[in-house]
Amino acid sequence: MLSRKTVTAGIALAVTLITVPAVLLTAGGAAAQDDDLYAMAQASASAAADPPQGLVDALGRDLGLTPEQAAARLVNEAAAAGLEPRLKALLGASYGGSWVTGPTAAPVTATTDPARAAAITAAGVEARVVTRSLARLDQVKATLDQASAGAPKTAPVWYVDVVANTVVVLTSTPARAAAWVRASGADVSAVRVVRSDERPVTYYDVRGGDAYYIGAGTRCSIGFSVTKAGSQGGFVSAGHCGGTGASTSGSNRVAQGTFRGSSFPGNDYSWVEVNAQWTPVGVVNAYSAGILPVRGSAVAQVGSSICRSGSTTQYHCGSVQQLNTSVTYSQGTVSGVTRTNVCAEPGDSGGSFISGDQAQGVTSGGSGNCGSGGTTYFQPVNEILSTYGLTLATQGGGGTGSPTAGPTNPGGTWAPNTAYATGATVTYGGAAYRCLQGHTSQAGWEPPNVPALWQRV
Repeated sequence: MLSRKTVTAGIALAVTLITVPAVLLTAGGAAAQDDDLYAMAQASASAAADPPQGLVDALGRDLGLTPEQAAARLVNEAAAAGLEPRLKALLGASYGGSWVTGPTAAPVTATTDPARAAAITAAGVEARVVTRSLARLDQVKATLDQASAGAPKTAPVWYVDVVANTVVVLTSTPARAAAWVRASGADVSAVRVVRSDERPVTYYDVRGGDAYYIGAGTRCSIGFSVTKAGSQGGFVSAGHCGGTGASTSGSNRVAQGTFRGSSFPGNDYSWVEVNAQWTPVGVVNAYSAGILPVRGSAVAQVGSSICRSGSTTQYHCGSVQQLNTSVTYSQGTVSGVTRTNVCAEPGDSGGSFISGDQAQGVTSGGSGNCGSGGTTYFQPVNEILSTYGLTLATQGGGGTGSPTAGPTNPGGTWAPNTAYATGATVTYGGAAYRCLQGHTSQAGWEPPNVPALWQRV
């Protein structure tokens, strides 16, 4: 077991790794002096500055990292997640995607404009010049999505691969898959057909985090606790676990709640409204790794470490392989999921995918197992929150978790569609927050959900 002293030493190393020049990219690609980019990176990193010992142990076990590497990786991944939206906005049409690489997660950003490379480097991020923009790759994948009904069953997965700057189709019959790609109308020059024996299936008999049961006994997993309208509690999970109106009971078989929304296929998400006997708490049960806090939902970039909790196989870690993936199960195609190399088995569906203390999504399905390894897909949590008007329940300051206030923020001063300057203070859900990065607020950017923008004080 690693000591707290060892992990703290690793954190000190990690902070030096994400220190970047105080520069800000301008719309023209030049570097302008500004403290905001540096502050954003440091604010994002602070969320991972004191990782639970169980998380460090799990990353060491599953990714082969030393304690120092695990600590550095967590800080750098948080910094990359905070920097990505700014780099994407400022690079505009030339943006080619972002990812992290290496044991300590060094950030990389791609552009189609060679003139922007120097500005990316000046911002403390490795630059790559690529042929296709991310928008172009997304467009190619969207064309394949529209033709998903005609995809051969032997081509169940396709995704945008930002590292390779292409769209990849996985198939056991390359010739048939290539014919489908041509017939779809997609730009074939931007698509790479890769031979694979992957056969994803949904995990109906699965739970992630804590178990729950649907109807007479089908078992799935709680993804993350949420609130709606500031007071009604519930949780998000996979859509294939149950349809709207289905009743649930908890792992103790006590009556729990009702599915208020469910979508599958196309998507694979749902939300369950719980009764007064159940209290949503902003944590994930990581079994032998302990109880992990949830403090937001910043999107982990390609290459970032990520862990999954489920009652069948409990807690396992891996890395983000690709965002924006489409996967075809026997029931149909699900688009917009994230592909990972974290293992899972029947009994893990709907469970929690988390990176550091940032909620990522709910387990959808996959292939392989935790004996030989495999691939698992998750439905991103931010899309679920936005679709159903939910607020992620978070835990602040290491205390006992409690639900955050809902979108209406009763009694607080934060509000959507409001311009906030760096240093401004607001209240939300009974807590005070300081603005770290000037911005105009939007629904879904509530202070507990975006640690790159707001710091609890």
